[in-house]
Amino acid sequence: MIRPAFTEVGIFLIPFAVYAMFLIATRSGLLLQSSWPAHIIAKLVLGSLLLVVASFILLAHFSGGSPNSTYIPAHIENGRLVPGVEK
Repeated sequence: MIRPAFTEVGIFLIPFAVYAMFLIATRSGLLLQSSWPAHIIAKLVLGSLLLVVASFILLAHFSGGSPNSTYIPAHIENGRLVPGVEK
C-alpha cells in the first residue's frame, strides 16, 4: 500500500520538478523567492492535482481483471499453496 502512495506523491511533484528544470535552464535563480511567486505555485498545485486525479482514474480503469473473469483465490492443493488465478 505504501508504494502506490509514493507513486502518487511522485506524480504530484512532477510539475514542480519541470518548473525547477526550467529555472535551471534559464538561469533564473532556482532558490530565489522571486522565482516562485504565489500564482505560479497555485498553477503548479492545480496541475499536480489534475495529474494525480488522472492517474487514479487510469489506475482504476486499467488495473485488475477483466469484467467477465472469475477470480479463484490462493488455496492449498495436496499440501502445496496454489496462487490465485483469474479464469
